[in-house]
Amino acid sequence: MTKTGSRKGFSRRQRQPHVLILASGDTIRHMTLRPWMAGAALGLVAAAITGYLGATSYLVMRDNLIGASMARQAMLQHEYEDRISALRAQVDRVTSRQLLDQQVVEEKLQTLLEKQMALSARSGKLGTLLDRAEDSGLMPHEAASAPDKAAALEPSGKTKGLPVLSRMLDGATADSAESEGSALGFAPVRESGADRADRVFRNVTLSLKTIEQQQKSNILNLTAEASDKASAIESVLTNNGIRVDTEAAGKDAMGGPLVEADPKLGLDTSLDALDGALNRLEAARETAKDMPFANPAASHEITSPFGNRPDPLLGRLAMHTGIDFRASNGSPVKSAGAGTVVTAGPTGGYGNMVEIDHGQGVTTRYGHMSKILVQAGEKVDPGQVVGLSGSTGRSTGPHLHYEIRKNGVPINPTGFLAAGLTLQSVIQ
Repeated sequence: MTKTGSRKGFSRRQRQPHVLILASGDTIRHMTLRPWMAGAALGLVAAAITGYLGATSYLVMRDNLIGASMARQAMLQHEYEDRISALRAQVDRVTSRQLLDQQVVEEKLQTLLEKQMALSARSGKLGTLLDRAEDSGLMPHEAASAPDKAAALEPSGKTKGLPVLSRMLDGATADSAESEGSALGFAPVRESGADRADRVFRNVTLSLKTIEQQQKSNILNLTAEASDKASAIESVLTNNGIRVDTEAAGKDAMGGPLVEADPKLGLDTSLDALDGALNRLEAARETAKDMPFANPAASHEITSPFGNRPDPLLGRLAMHTGIDFRASNGSPVKSAGAGTVVTAGPTGGYGNMVEIDHGQGVTTRYGHMSKILVQAGEKVDPGQVVGLSGSTGRSTGPHLHYEIRKNGVPINPTGFLAAGLTLQSVIQ
């Protein structure tokens, strides 16, 4: 009983509610704290603590996430910047290479243009020299009369000028290279502008050098031929006491031992040498044309030679200062060379006579003519008809009396006639 009673008393004490007494001065308040209120308060405190801890954890995690995101963005930004820098450097390298290629191409083009300009300037001088060579009988008429006379000295099959250059630089040859690579089973290798320009430059330069060497060889041949012909004419003139007027061609006299031409000299030097040889030849030809080397009565027989002979009228020995050609009355009498008529009219025993001054003290006389067709002071050309044969003056019948005088002294005309035949074969 006692034990049971004590347990009941303890239970009653345990179930008594907790009272919270609040005293403020004389005022006293009682607040009974029930179990559920304590549980609710503890729950609120636990919820507040949990919320605070959760909010704090969220803020901390958000800061970490934001930091990680910013770090990731910064890393991506650095990567993009690095890639952009690499691309920019690559673009700069490509641009620099293109600029270098363009500079190389422009330099090579400038070099080729300078060569083309030199060839063009040379062509003008060469054309003039070829005209002179044609006039001097050094070139066949067919070759010299071509539209482009400089082509007569160019090797056949060579490209003239540089019109092919731009086409090759535009890639016309790249297609052939690609097709060759494909045919061999390799991937075609595209050729850069600088490489293509370098290859084209080498090809064109080689072609120009080949043309220049061929031209130089032909020019040297022309120079040698002109020199040989000039020497042959000068030899004939010298043997007959005629000097070559080197000043007539506007050049000073030259000389020296004969040395073969140096093939290493440039084309311009070869052109100058050809110019000098043509000047010699033209001066020699001009001198030969002026002198009386032609026959005044071609195809007519010589009936009386130069020198002492019986006088046809007196029968005693007398000096014949010329030669006589058998010619019927009225046959044309031609000038033996170029010159100026100094006498045209009746002259003593010559009858109707024409005297022509050929320069260097050389004169010719044509006597006994029936008619004179020129007058004093007139310029005559070789082969020009100056009169008609006859028998005027001291003559026994129609014929032509022909004289050559050197400084007023009669000389034998047959030497000049023989020299004229030699010159004709050389000049033609």
